[in-house]
Amino acid sequence: QVQPVESGGGLVQSGGSLKLSCVLSGRTFSSYTMAWFRQAPGKEREFVAAFSDIRESTYYADSVKGRFTISRDRATNTLYLEMNSLRPEDTAVYHCAATTFPGIQTVPTGYDYWGQGTQVTVSS
Repeated sequence: QVQPVESGGGLVQSGGSLKLSCVLSGRTFSSYTMAWFRQAPGKEREFVAAFSDIRESTYYADSVKGRFTISRDRATNTLYLEMNSLRPEDTAVYHCAATTFPGIQTVPTGYDYWGQGTQVTVSS
């Protein structure tokens, strides 16, 4: 079983930065598509960004484009999300997800493995 484990969340002021990490543990495969989703209280889980190992491509939600950067270190099986110019509306639990399907998908049902999440709170 593949298990993503997130870290790096916290409390930051509006305009600040945070960097999230997600390490894959357990059974590993040679390549993945990995993504970050977030879920605010009372809202549905929404796509943030994704990285495809096979296609070496990235994709971002419009709401974070230009502010967030997703990256991947395959040697350590780690996914990162660097978040800059944070806004109060970015406050949510951020979840890491993975699938062995090579294409990038923007819906939660496209991913097989999920982490427990890390809380990001942006104060105004």
